[in-house]
Formats: sequence, structure tokens, C-alpha cells
Amino acid sequence: MSRFLSSEARCLFPYTPGEQPRDQQYIKLNTNESPFPPSPEVLKAVTQTETGRLYLYSDPTCAALNGAIAERYGLQSENVITGNGSDEILAFAFRAFCGKGRGAAFADITYGFYEAQAALFGLEALRVPLREDFTLNIEDYINLSATVVIANPNAPTGMTVPVTDIRRLLEHDPNRVVIVDEAYVDFGAESCVPLIQEFENLLVTQTMSKSRSLAGGRIGFALGARELIEDLNRVKYSFNPYNVNRLSLLAGAAAVKDEDYFQACCRAVQDNRTWTMKALEVRGFTVLPSSANFIFAKSDRISGGELYRKLKENGILVRWFDRDRIRDFVRVTIGSREQMVVLIDTIDRIGLRNEK
Repeated sequence: MSRFLSSEARCLFPYTPGEQPRDQQYIKLNTNESPFPPSPEVLKAVTQTETGRLYLYSDPTCAALNGAIAERYGLQSENVITGNGSDEILAFAFRAFCGKGRGAAFADITYGFYEAQAALFGLEALRVPLREDFTLNIEDYINLSATVVIANPNAPTGMTVPVTDIRRLLEHDPNRVVIVDEAYVDFGAESCVPLIQEFENLLVTQTMSKSRSLAGGRIGFALGARELIEDLNRVKYSFNPYNVNRLSLLAGAAAVKDEDYFQACCRAVQDNRTWTMKALEVRGFTVLPSSANFIFAKSDRISGGELYRKLKENGILVRWFDRDRIRDFVRVTIGSREQMVVLIDTIDRIGLRNEK
């Protein structure tokens, strides 16, 4: 740190992204990217002609992309805001719906970005412990006055909260915003989007990084009541009006419209997830239930850190969190079937076959 860094910045808790190595070829199962390329419609949309227009600013209203998203989810454009990844949308939401006297409440084991945002904006952070089996009990949030943030499915566990529980939370206190982060919802979980028509205090965030294969395009969005979206736009236009670039606007709209490709990719990931979970369980691993494009697993015969290191030595990257309660686990992104076969074969080679 330099001597010029402010005291406020010294107190930040920066989020640590997954490794993005450049020095070696790895099978990357550490950052929950899709194993599939974007929809062919995306490649058609991002033409040389459009690339030649990069000297012009993008549309700050993101009208075409918002319209495509709204149509897909049965909403109006006024119910949609898009951003430079869902992380930016979440940052807008933390700034808009938290502040003096109203902090943010989230699980103790969840997406690390929530902690980072709370620190960035100087917010009180209420960390609510998951239960011993890593489930989230909605009763722990019912009487909190803070803005509630729930990743559903959760990361890194992959486990879900029933939508009926989210409904109870919304009904209990209509004066509190509930943010449901559905980054992984497309891989088998139930979405809270249908509740938007009923509850003005619900904000649902999603991303195109996972199920629509656009991690490099950085497109996220939020769905909610018109007034909530207006609040988020107030923050956006105070920070970065041209927040989504021209090519990503085109790519996102094309990806949303190609429903068949989207569904096919999600089904393939779900099939590969089922196959991988069974293969690990046969080898004595404990695998948490997952509705995401990753699994959270551990073995009693090797520590999480050692498994991470041995896999990396053999050209496979997974994610390991050196934290209490989850130190024995690794998070494994679900890739193509070929990638998952290599993973299991490698696990056998490092001495964890010992099938039941």
C-alpha cells in the first residue's frame, strides 16, 4: 500500500477472483464459466460492421437488451436494468438500498463479493451463519431490519432456499428490500422472478456469464418493480452511464433470444453434474446437493488444500477456500463430459479411487 491510500480504503476486503493462469494449459474448473461457446446468434450479431462503430458511445439506456430481457421474462422494460456483470448491479443495489441505519445481511458462507461491497460502502454487515448442514434457515432473517441478500443457489455450496421461504421473508416486512442473487438459477433451481409482480420489495439479479456463455462479455441484469429499477438507475447515472459496451449489448440481446441453445447448454451441464456427483460419491466423496453449474465436495482421505494442489499439478484447476467450516471442501465447476472424465481419472491416479 502507498502512503496515499485513505484510511477508508485500507479497511476494504477485496474480493479474490479465481485463478486465470496464462503460463500453462489447464482444464479450468475453478471459476464457474460455461464449457460451451456463446450461441451462434451471438457471433452473427457481433459483426465487423458493428465492431467498426466502437468509436461511438454505447446506448446508456441499454434499450434493445432491456427489451429482449423483459420479453423473455414476461416483464416490461421498466422492470429491467442491465450492467457490466451482475457484480456491478449488486454494487448499485448495495449503494441504493443500504446506508446509515440499514446494513446488509447475508450468510457467513456465501459469495465473497457481498462482504467486499459492504466494506466498500462502509456498511454494517450482518453475517448470518448457515446451519451445520450448510442450509440457510429463513427464520434467521425474518426479524432483521437490514437489507437481505440471498444467493439462490448459494455459492460456493450450490444449495437452494425454497421460493416459499423467500415469499415469507417478503411478506413479513414489506419495508425491507430482499435481493435474491440468481447467478446460477438456470441449472435447475426455482426462480423468484414470478414474485416480482406481487412484491415491490423484491430485487432479483441474474447474469449471462454462466448459462449464456458470456463471462467475457460482462453482462448482468436485475429485475424488479419499476421504482426499484429507478433507484438503481439513479446510482448508475451517478457512477457510469455508459456501463455496457456496444458489442456486449448486441451479444446479450442475441443470447437471450436463442432459447433453444440456452436450454440445450443448461441440460448438458445438469447431465454432467449428475454424472460427476455419482462418480465422486462412488469414490467416497461427500458432495453437497447442487442446483448450480458447480459442486462442493470433500474426501475424508485428503484435505481440501492438498486435493486442490494435486489437481493443479496434474493440469486441473478447482477452487479451494481456506476458511473455517469449508476448508476441507473444493468447488468444482461442471465442464464438458470430456473434462469431467479427465477430472475423475486424475482423482483415481492421485490415489483416491478406493471405490465403495
